[in-house]
Amino acid sequence: MLMTRKSWANAKTKSIDEYLARAKPGQRAALEKLRKTIHAVAPNVDGKSSHGGYCGPAVKPIALHMLSQVASDPEVGVPISGIGGIATWQDSVEFLALGASSMQVCTAAMHYGFRMVEDLVDGLTQYLERKGYKSLADVQGKAVPRVTDWGHLNLNYKVVARIDPGKCIQCNLCHIACEDGAHQCIRPVQPGVRDFPVVDESSCVGCNLCSLVCPVDTCITMTRLDDPKKPAETWGQRVARTGSTLAAWEASDTHHAGSTTGTTD
Repeated sequence: MLMTRKSWANAKTKSIDEYLARAKPGQRAALEKLRKTIHAVAPNVDGKSSHGGYCGPAVKPIALHMLSQVASDPEVGVPISGIGGIATWQDSVEFLALGASSMQVCTAAMHYGFRMVEDLVDGLTQYLERKGYKSLADVQGKAVPRVTDWGHLNLNYKVVARIDPGKCIQCNLCHIACEDGAHQCIRPVQPGVRDFPVVDESSCVGCNLCSLVCPVDTCITMTRLDDPKKPAETWGQRVARTGSTLAAWEASDTHHAGSTTGTTD
């Protein structure tokens, strides 16, 4: 969920319809986006249930998407306060970079208490110092111009997963996730065969799923392998070069990586 400050800072107590009636055209468009707040069904209450707002880490990518849409609209013209899944200072940086001038925290404070705000402040302060920024305003909106349609992304950009043997606890979660939900390119731990999972980098497409399920921080990192001197190529450019959508797909690394038959040797 995203809320702007100023006249609708207390939006929790009034309906969006009330503000739509008073808002300027650009602000009205931003408020219309707020109608997309995620709803969920509440637990059983005396044999009945109801609908309510959904929050927490799962909504962060959706909140960032909504934030970038509002922040990129030049007609909005008011400060934006970002909310939705903020729990760490890294989350805060993401919201700042996509245009928020302030952040709101709810679920994380419920889970960890108000002291987690101190961690947010300390982390943001150290981040600004490392980057040489003087204030949060130096970060605000920096990433907004870089949000684009997927068809404009560089298909020659390649990252792969790499596993640190010294940190691996041999749980095989990375292999399971890759085998059942991704590109079957991680060979599992096998007694007498290998002591830690091994990534087939020729098949890895850098989806990051293995890193997300790994319980050990920084055990799996995404490493860039493409040649930075190689010209960027978008999907439209590849289609034009190869002559058809099918030919462009067959020419991509993703197509070849997805044709693997499995790695459970």
